[in-house]
Amino acid sequence: MDSDFGIARELSDLQKLRSQYQPQLPPCLQGTAVRVEFGDATTASDPSGAHTISRSFPHTYGQPLAHFLRATAKVPDAQIITEHPAIRVGIVFCGRQSPGGHNVLWGLLDALKVHNPNSVLLGFLGGSEGLFAQKTLEITNDILATYKNQGGYDLLGRTTDQIRTIEQVNAALNACTALKLDGLIIIGGVTSNTDAAQLAETFAERKCSTKVVGVPVTLNGDLKNQFVETNVGFDTICKVNSQLISNVCTDALSAEKYYYFIRLMGRKASHVALECTLQSHPNMVILAEEVAASNLTLFDITKQLCDAVQARAEQDKYHGVILLPEGLIESIPEVYALLQEIHSLLKQGVSIDNISSQLSPWASALFEFLPPFIRKQLLLQPESDNSAQLSQIETEKLLAQCVEAEMNRRLKEGTYKGKKFNAICHFFGYQARGSLPSKFDCDYAYVLGHICYQILAAGLNGYMATVTNLKNPVNKWRCGAAPITAMMTVKRYGRGQGASSLGKPALHPATVDLKGKAYELLRQNATKFLMDDSYRNPGPIQFDGPGADAKALILCVEDQDYMGRIKELQKYLDKVRSIVKPGCSQDVLKAALSAMTSVTDILSVMTSHTSGNTPF
Repeated sequence: MDSDFGIARELSDLQKLRSQYQPQLPPCLQGTAVRVEFGDATTASDPSGAHTISRSFPHTYGQPLAHFLRATAKVPDAQIITEHPAIRVGIVFCGRQSPGGHNVLWGLLDALKVHNPNSVLLGFLGGSEGLFAQKTLEITNDILATYKNQGGYDLLGRTTDQIRTIEQVNAALNACTALKLDGLIIIGGVTSNTDAAQLAETFAERKCSTKVVGVPVTLNGDLKNQFVETNVGFDTICKVNSQLISNVCTDALSAEKYYYFIRLMGRKASHVALECTLQSHPNMVILAEEVAASNLTLFDITKQLCDAVQARAEQDKYHGVILLPEGLIESIPEVYALLQEIHSLLKQGVSIDNISSQLSPWASALFEFLPPFIRKQLLLQPESDNSAQLSQIETEKLLAQCVEAEMNRRLKEGTYKGKKFNAICHFFGYQARGSLPSKFDCDYAYVLGHICYQILAAGLNGYMATVTNLKNPVNKWRCGAAPITAMMTVKRYGRGQGASSLGKPALHPATVDLKGKAYELLRQNATKFLMDDSYRNPGPIQFDGPGADAKALILCVEDQDYMGRIKELQKYLDKVRSIVKPGCSQDVLKAALSAMTSVTDILSVMTSHTSGNTPF
């Protein structure tokens, strides 16, 4: 009920202590003046989709990057904004709850009040449904008092996570107009920020004065690109899950008779499973991206697991811990195809009871082969993006049953001579997403809230708040804003229901890079993890002392400082311009032309190789 929103929480002693923590701000966000440097116009990361994106977003495509500068920065063409009239800003939780979300509100409120105490922040109650219905709560310091550095989204709540249909977009526009909003902040992941971009374009087209800003907040960690290094909530989720996994590892090593199959949240991408593996060192992890890349069937995965169990049994080890991302089930080719048939029939209005009889012969055979509990779960209505309800499909139980059946067969045939296989299954997801956010997520979310104000003060629309250089201390973070359209791609390939979105620009979930440094680190240690029981327990989240400043290993091993490199490149280009001027020597001019020719040839080849679309 609406009356439940915004009420003061009853806090434990630890919660009270956390509510008193003041997140840090990088130097570029300190003070009352907004200093912004605009870069060159942006383009699409995939050149083949640039025309489609620019045509779909004529008002918001090609906007420049924005870098926010510290007071001591000497940038001649920087725009310095010192006048800050009172503004009205709305904010809405659109994605699934993710630890740290409340701190975005806090950071934005502090920034608003520092620059003009008369500015107003309105929170929409109940997510996007509250936005459409114009249900608001004015956010004040008193209301925020028991939500600072706390988990969940319960201050405002959330419902559906989309602003997509004509009716929804019109309702959002009407709300912003009626409430006289200067800015609308949308907090969420890939889908929510795609909707934010479309909303910004529509507002610009209809000359609505409200500026739309997106904030990357999702526990899945899949809103990653050249501008966004990680998402608010991912650090916390992985730390909480890693502790739970490590506790299970210790239990497995103590009893020495159970295999634990643990499914982790994360939607289609396996970032959470990969990070938790690197933190806690379970015996195995099967990433959805590996399965998709190798086209592994359910039989292939079962055999891989059984071979691992048998190899450990030969060392007299009858226990283990296996991690599975929830998106794994959709990466198994035959199951994915089955899901597409089911979703197509559901869309046609076929009742659940009649679906089995209307499947194609091969799909019907697979459906009948699967255990009854999986059949029931596959029949659930798909999500708004046409994917299966991954959190409801117990892949861990399916694989545990398949492995048990195969190990029993091997035992009966005499090809396996060890002890009986025993499995225990878990799903870790909801336990972590309401957790107290880590110090990193508290700081990151608070900083993003401040950046939202800076974006609005600079008059920008259709941008996402960004921070790079995140693996370093807060005082070295680079704060900026990037057009959401510059993060978009256009899918050219697809199957089944997902094909309906082909050709439409969107933010797409970033999957685990099987050529990246994080995955390489996993491969280097895979055999050791499998056979040596080198379990590692990072313990609970630390808020002070040793471990408090620890960050996700994925973030630390990847070298991602894109915005920093853009600025570094600009310095080199400026230096070339200062040297190669009319009047310079022939030798200097020839050397510059030769070098530039080589560079442009190389870059042309590289961009042509990245322009092809590949199937998911």
